Amino acid sequence: MLTVVRVHLPSDIPIVGCELTPYVLLRRFDRTVTTDDVSETFPLDGHFLRYKWYRVHSDTNVAVCSIHPSEPATLQCVGCIKARVPVSKSYHCNSKCFADAWQHHRVVHDRAANAVNENGNEDEEGFGRFNSSGPGVTNSNLSASAPLYPTAIKNGNETWFEVGRSKTYTPTADDIGYVLKFECSVVEAMTKLPAGHVNSLLTNRVIPAPSPTPRQLICVDGMGHLDLDRRMTSLETFTVLSYNVLSEASASNDLYNYCPPWALSWPYRRQNLLREIVGYRADIICLQEVQNNHYDEFFAPELDKHGYNGLFKRKTTEVSSGNTIDGCATFFRRDRFSHVKKYEVEFNKAAQSLTDAMIPTIQKKTALNRLVKDNVALIVVLETKVNNQPVDNLGKRQLICVANTHVHVQHDLKDVKLWQVHTLLKGLEKIAASADIPMLVCGDFNSVPGSAPHALLAMGKVDPSHPDLTVDPLNILRPHSKLVHQLPLVSAYSSFARTVGHGFEQHKMRLDGGTNEPLFTSVTRDFVGTLDYIFYTADSLVVESLLELLDEESLRKDTALPSPGWSSDHIALLAEFRCCKSKSRH
Repeated sequence: MLTVVRVHLPSDIPIVGCELTPYVLLRRFDRTVTTDDVSETFPLDGHFLRYKWYRVHSDTNVAVCSIHPSEPATLQCVGCIKARVPVSKSYHCNSKCFADAWQHHRVVHDRAANAVNENGNEDEEGFGRFNSSGPGVTNSNLSASAPLYPTAIKNGNETWFEVGRSKTYTPTADDIGYVLKFECSVVEAMTKLPAGHVNSLLTNRVIPAPSPTPRQLICVDGMGHLDLDRRMTSLETFTVLSYNVLSEASASNDLYNYCPPWALSWPYRRQNLLREIVGYRADIICLQEVQNNHYDEFFAPELDKHGYNGLFKRKTTEVSSGNTIDGCATFFRRDRFSHVKKYEVEFNKAAQSLTDAMIPTIQKKTALNRLVKDNVALIVVLETKVNNQPVDNLGKRQLICVANTHVHVQHDLKDVKLWQVHTLLKGLEKIAASADIPMLVCGDFNSVPGSAPHALLAMGKVDPSHPDLTVDPLNILRPHSKLVHQLPLVSAYSSFARTVGHGFEQHKMRLDGGTNEPLFTSVTRDFVGTLDYIFYTADSLVVESLLELLDEESLRKDTALPSPGWSSDHIALLAEFRCCKSKSRH
């Protein structure tokens, strides 16, 4: 007979919009064990598994704080009720919490009107839902007289309301503050009657998905702020997002032990990341640290629902296996762009070619051990469209070249970082030589402002006296005069430093005075600094607006990243560009 040996959840804290999938260990008739699901359609040993989820109502239900969701709420914002803000966002654990959050909380009031669609229904995004057809989401087409599940079960001081009949359940806003009960029972396939003991478990109280600080687009040529929800897509401009999303394999509890385990879990982070990414409404999205399986199973299908096509380049590692390999993913709105060409840069292949040409035979193994780091770059050429038709700009197709890369992380391999960036730029120069085309170079370069890789990108060359050049055991950076490129690249976020007016002072304070780059794009317990950039060719593109930078107060003061509100150890960068008439290059 089939027997349930063990049932448990990876995390005891359920979050709205985050799938709950219990771990169920089974013992077969022959005493072997399995974790495979056993459905009624395909029974095992004449039995199958029946699942049920309940929402438990009792006299001890409590509201939870919208800022610190693991804390019970002690006060409620009356303004939220008047503004028809989702009730879960109105709760705070104490008066200090409410006062600290007020600067950002009032933005929720201002945007409340956008949470009502044309039919007068509350926007599901306000509740952390991504699609209304997933498990645990009530079907709004069902009438009150035809409930989805049977009448509630009374059990002492508790009432159990059945909410799901599949192994996986996704909590909704209706579950906030309540405990969930999961039941798993073995059922005889012939009689459909239970066989043996019913296994069950209780969760902690369901909490709302924490809301990160809203970020606005800042016009760099004026004082205006653009609400991302209200921004109208211009036919003459387009937006580009660059974001290292922190792969599941890298998000270890040991490395990020300051982040609550439930907030570090991939099921939670993926729904939080998706909400954030979709909310930026970018025309082009460059993501780094996207796991191979996550691209296929999550990012590509979910972003497809929002109108994006995607391309992916995985790292070339042969050490790791299967789904733990990450890479770079580039998405674009299919109503704004069509895919023309794709180039894949594998730095491992470039390393092999370099060592074959420059390194003596006896040193090749040592050289490859240093240079082969599996990093890649994905270069995509896109053609702009209007009304799903190509744009004819004075008889020319309007093309845009987008490079997306993730440079090696190891701090002491300064020569490898610089060589990878130089290799990418030389490849882009070849593309530029064949076509007069605007270029964007996005990604996580794992290089701080002022470093040699940053200098090469931003200045087109590296000063021979730069301290990074002292690290060159393979002599691959010599002569230093070769460390140049002819692309007129400028960092998008340096545009903040070129603006004038009192309204920009707060943004300039978030820039490094020497390089005009953001003070940070990555914040962990051990590191605060800038590693991510969006570079553009200044002779063919103009920056119109930028996603505002964060300050440490916006990151909830006492925490590093990732956190319940921000699900990566990096922050997203977004810039709006306008194509301009290309200037002749000298």
